[in-house]
Amino acid sequence: MKFDKSQLLIYAVTDRAWTGKMSLYEQTEAALKGGATMVQLREKGLRDDNVEEYLEEAKKMRALTEKYNVPLLIDDNIKLAKACGADGVHVGQNDMDAGLARQLLGPDKILGVTAKTVEQALKAQSQGADYLGSGAVFGTSTKKDARPMTMEQLQAICASVKIPVVAIGGICLDNIEKLQGSGAAGAAIVSGIFAAEDIEGTTRAFVKKWNVLFRRCQVVTTGMSVIKRHDISKNEKKFLITKGTAISGPFSICPVFNKFRKILYLSQFCVILTKL
Repeated sequence: MKFDKSQLLIYAVTDRAWTGKMSLYEQTEAALKGGATMVQLREKGLRDDNVEEYLEEAKKMRALTEKYNVPLLIDDNIKLAKACGADGVHVGQNDMDAGLARQLLGPDKILGVTAKTVEQALKAQSQGADYLGSGAVFGTSTKKDARPMTMEQLQAICASVKIPVVAIGGICLDNIEKLQGSGAAGAAIVSGIFAAEDIEGTTRAFVKKWNVLFRRCQVVTTGMSVIKRHDISKNEKKFLITKGTAISGPFSICPVFNKFRKILYLSQFCVILTKL
């Protein structure tokens, strides 16, 4: 499946810790019914203890995600990804070099790479990563050794690369709005989805909330003297900004991402000004 950054919108990362009433397969299908846009099969213990069982599960997950036309990525196991026909892999900084992962995967598979610093982000991009996973943006129990990442750090990573970045770590319905202005293309969610009593309903709520908070925006790109406007929301007030125009009104200025870019907010939507 060809990669598109919209697939990162609500990225469901599996964890067997919350299975019980439902199997992991059933939980994953519930998330897909709710609108999850990508699935990562991540089971550290099972992978090492029983390869055949993990392969069988991965094949079932592959068939399930194909049914919903959603990409499946395998955590840190290229051999398994190829064996089950997954769309790609995600590798951490301590798993495998991104350049080697891209070489083994080939050019057509999706490669996600964990990046906790701008330096790691730039290196992963140069080695062929399709997207980056950055966090933990909030407190998380999924990875005990995960160090919290500030919004400023996440913003810096997003601004430093051309490939999309998905935020991960402790994301739930009560804090997802804090990612506004970070530049993240989506949210990778573990317990926020799989520990929920109603996985389908919770995933649907994540999708709806992200769309309200992040997709109702108007993007304005400024060149030498040209404005290109991409209106995402139908009902937002339209206005024109030309190069050098003084901007006034009920704006609050977000931190400058780099010397070429800044974000300005107006009511429920944002205007992104980019100097080409």
